[in-house]
Amino acid sequence: MITLVKDTIDNKDIDQLIDWLKTYPRLTKGPLTLELEEKWSKWLGVKYSVFCNSGSSANLLMLSALNESGYMDNNKVVVPSVAWSTDLAPVIQLGFEPILCDSNMEDLSVDLEHLEKIFKEERPSALIFVSVLGLVPDMDKLFDLCMRYEVSLLEDTCESMGCEYKGKKLGTFGQMSSFSTFFGHHISTIEGGFVSTDNFELYELLVSLRSHGWDRDLSKETQKELQEEWNVSEFAAMYTFYYPGFNLRSTDLQAFIGLGQIDKLNGWGKQRVRNFNLYQKLIKNDYWKPKPQSDSFISNFAYPVIHPNRDEIITELQNNDVEVRPMICGSMGTQPFYVKEYGMLELPNVSVVDKYGFYVPNHPKLTSDEILFISEIINMEISK
Repeated sequence: MITLVKDTIDNKDIDQLIDWLKTYPRLTKGPLTLELEEKWSKWLGVKYSVFCNSGSSANLLMLSALNESGYMDNNKVVVPSVAWSTDLAPVIQLGFEPILCDSNMEDLSVDLEHLEKIFKEERPSALIFVSVLGLVPDMDKLFDLCMRYEVSLLEDTCESMGCEYKGKKLGTFGQMSSFSTFFGHHISTIEGGFVSTDNFELYELLVSLRSHGWDRDLSKETQKELQEEWNVSEFAAMYTFYYPGFNLRSTDLQAFIGLGQIDKLNGWGKQRVRNFNLYQKLIKNDYWKPKPQSDSFISNFAYPVIHPNRDEIITELQNNDVEVRPMICGSMGTQPFYVKEYGMLELPNVSVVDKYGFYVPNHPKLTSDEILFISEIINMEISK
């Protein structure tokens, strides 16, 4: 079986974890979590990061922090139609109004013409932006649109860890960005995720919201301000909650794993780029192929294919023990949980992606021979 992903946690990592466990350390969130957050922030190129229990929780934290910060003028949030379920779900769960944006047919992120139309007509407060499968969008145009219409940009970078646009990493353009460290993503902490930001106010909101809404992890200055504002003693502050928070913490056990994973990330990213470029060279698909931005580094999560012969292609791939998946969630506007609440919404480009799209493996352990084998099957079915 040529699998979509391979575990990034190897035997050496597990042996090191066992040795650490034999020191009988604290396992819940503690000093290693802070060390991991600092190391991640330095690697990404941001000031602050918050480690949580999943990339999905990271999205929930971003939206919650933005809401508590006062940055939102209204409850309208734009979500790409090509996205993961937990890009859209927290928008609904938090009582915001989701507005779905069509995809473009170059990198599968939002269609900028449709996005600007939404910005003009709806004047939303925020955009959750997804860089799909590590394909790098035109971040200059996107950023300019958000600035012009005063829309807060939140980047879901869960599939794009290490990707760069003109030498700047994705996840450093918006007010906040989310990442996943689930099994099969670019790095793994078993389960986990990050929210990153350069904004200290948002950082402290994220930290508090992650842990019930209390002040324990905040700076001494902020703790003092909150306690004085609400006339709370130091003793009472232990169980005083300033925000409607969650418990989205991860653990120091997972942080220990993550500290070693970050050291491997750059090398793995280079291999993903090589694999992506080889797929681009080998696959002969005149119907659609991704169009990379110039001056971009594509740490591709999985290689996308869109073709009318999809059903025949995926059948042949599966018959030859190649793992294959639909194009993320297809169209968010046709997912049952959206339809039950808002009715069916079909948009032109995403409908093509939904009907004809799928993706095939890309991970650092994938060999050139395996890519050649996969490409030959795809080419054979396309030519029929």
